[in-house]
Order: sequence, then structure tokens, then C-alpha cells
Amino acid sequence: MNNRFYNLVNEFMRRVIGISKRPAHGFPQRFLSHYNFVVAGGGSGGCAVASNLAKHGSVAVVDPADSHYYQPMWTLVGAGIKTTEQSRRRQKQCIPNGTTWLQTSIEGFDPEENSVSLHGAYKDKKITYDYLIVALGLEIRFDKVNGLTETLGKNGVCSNYGAGNADYTWEVLSAVKGGDLLFTFPNGPIKCAGAPQKIMYLADAHLRKAGVRRNCSLTYHTALPAIFGVPKYASVLSSLARKKGCGVETKSNLVEVDGEKKEAVFENLETGEYSTHTFDMLHVGPPCAPLPVYATSPLADSAGWVDVNKHTLQHNKYENVFAIGDCNSCPTGKTAAKVAAESGVLYENIQKLMKGEKLSGSYNGYTSCPLTVGDNKLVLAEFGYDGAILETFPFNQANPMWLTYFLKKEVMPPLYWHGLIKGTWRGPGVFRKLAHLGTV
Repeated sequence: MNNRFYNLVNEFMRRVIGISKRPAHGFPQRFLSHYNFVVAGGGSGGCAVASNLAKHGSVAVVDPADSHYYQPMWTLVGAGIKTTEQSRRRQKQCIPNGTTWLQTSIEGFDPEENSVSLHGAYKDKKITYDYLIVALGLEIRFDKVNGLTETLGKNGVCSNYGAGNADYTWEVLSAVKGGDLLFTFPNGPIKCAGAPQKIMYLADAHLRKAGVRRNCSLTYHTALPAIFGVPKYASVLSSLARKKGCGVETKSNLVEVDGEKKEAVFENLETGEYSTHTFDMLHVGPPCAPLPVYATSPLADSAGWVDVNKHTLQHNKYENVFAIGDCNSCPTGKTAAKVAAESGVLYENIQKLMKGEKLSGSYNGYTSCPLTVGDNKLVLAEFGYDGAILETFPFNQANPMWLTYFLKKEVMPPLYWHGLIKGTWRGPGVFRKLAHLGTV
């Protein structure tokens, strides 16, 4: 699709979703010591919730970033289909109107005192709140793989995770004429569990188009016991990998990289044995972890995530604290789709709490993983807690389709910018019920 068509879709989404307001402006308004709502984090979840809460009282959004990224686009950036700049907006354009943007980081939480301590320009200052929403995301931990940080971004070692990193993925991929290409999935939490293998299928498609696929070996190393965690989609993806001639090594976890030698060491999680593989391109799906600021606070569970009820998103100890997105303890995928579904539930439950009523919003674990599989097609995986299938459309979304690829490439980005972070897109739940006559 050309830029003109993309801009038309963008404008259509802006108007149809109902976002006809002027762009939001982040600005350091008069500093207050108390806010009705403190939103820790100005990413997708923080902006979505703050947009809705602004009509109910004073809101402080605490986030140090200058830029805001639509991260699901980075897989397409790594394949040369989109650019990093297309995934970026200035943060001040994303901070909701009617809120105060404190452009700094959080140094600590004290939920017993209903306070947050700040860093940077606001160092040694504290703000108090009536309600706290934690939306700080997680931490990408390239350092958990020996030698990775030293060689990432050179020697053919790349990753689509992290702002700007995907540019090097495309630089490496576009120069490949032959050799061994490895793609990895870590042992532990990760953002967007499908992303590490999406780039493999897109690489396969590019190499075929370039006429060099027969010179290349592509292998997916995953620490999981299967290619994907939900059996319905795992079956289709396993078949696709075989059809495309891509190898799949399960229970295989990347533990060390030597960029200069172009060697990667993997541990077999079943046998404990180690094996070394040479590569010409190595795409790493990095380990992820909770951010220390909340992991070491009273808000955290034993694993370090913000400890919430998986249905209400309310903290299990502090009733005026909620958490949304990657930072919370909900046992489901960490994706933007999860944030959209959670945002509506969280907003509903905060309103109930403010009125002294029983919390009624219930999050079903919905998340989505749009798996690009090459040939301009996509498997649209949608599921909830315990692997429950929660597909939106009345057809089998495990079948690779052009329509769902079009949605991923052209519709979802403007839906994010003009719907999700503005608080008006809360996932496809309503459409799912209509499409399935209320049975899902």
C-alpha cells in the first residue's frame, strides 16, 4: 500500500473511531502534590486509561520518554515493509488532554501512604493519589544471554525488540545471499510471543523473492515444548514451517553468543546438554523481566509483577491500586491487544470503586497475536486464559489470509493511534459477540 492510501486509512480511523479532538499535548503544568489519579507510565496502557480518567478528576501521567512507539510494527520494520519512523510519534502528541504530564521516572512506590516518589527534575518530590494505575511495562534483558549485548547490532546479530533495533535486522536480511539464519525464543516471559517466529516467515518470503532462498537454512529455536503455546495455532504453524523448509528446534534456549566467531550456544532444556551453531544471521527474541521499580516494591508478587486479580485488575492487597499491560501479573500474553481489552475493564472497575459499588468488569485474558507468515498472509491468533479460543471473525482465523494481513499492516496502526491510546478502542469483544451471535 502506498503512503497516500495509508494516510486515507489513518484519517478514516481518526474520524470513524470518534477521535476528532485536537492532538493531545504533554506539558509540565503547575506541579501539584496530590492528584485524584496517578498513572505510572505513558505507554499504550497508561495513555488509554488516562484518556478516560481525565473526565473524573486531576490526572498525572508520569513518564520520561520523548517518543512513543507502536511496537507491533517493528516486525514489519525488520522485514523492510515499514520504517521505524512510521512507528513513532512524539510523546507530547500522545499524552491525553486534560492531564498533567510529569516527564520524569518513578523512583519508588509507597502504597501504604498512597504516594509515589519521583526522579530527575522532580527528585526528592512525592505525589499522593486517591487511585494509582501502574502501566510501566517490562524490561528487555539482552544481558541475560552471555555476550549478546556486546555484539547486538553487528556481526549479523539482530533483534526487532527495542526502538531502532529492527533497522539493523533489515540491513542484515537484505544483504543475505546464503548461509544459516537462526531465530530464537527465550526461556521465560517475553513481549508478543509470536514476534520471534514472524520474522522467520518474513525472511523466508524476502529470500524467495530475492532468488537466494535455496542457498539459505532457516531454523527456529524455541525454549517452549511447541512452536506456539496454543495448540490450534501451533498445528498450523508447524505445518507452515515444514512447507517453507524452516527447521524448528523445541526446548532449545539461547544462552551465549560469540558475534566475532558467529557462534550461538543453545541449551536443551530437556537434557541439559549444550550445542553450538554457526550463523550468518541471528535474530534474538530476548528474555524479559519486571522493572525493578515495581518488582522491589510492596506492589509486587513473588515473581516481581504487579500483583492483581486476573479478572478485575485490582491489586490483591491495595484496593485503590490497579495495573494494566505488561507489568501486571495476569497469566496471558503481553501484547497491545491485551492492553486494549484490559483498558475497558479497568476503567469500568475504577468507576465502580469510586461509587462504592462492587467491581463488575471482568477480564477474560483476551490477547491477540497476528502472525505474519509471508506471502502477504497472516494467522490471526486470538485467545484468552487457559488457551480459550476467542476469535473475532466467523471464520477459522488459523488459516493464513490476506484480509487479516491487511488489517495488521494498514488498519491496526491507525486504530492504535486514534483508538487505543485515546481510550476509545477496548478490543474487539463487542464485534466478536455480534459475529458469533453472542456465543463467544
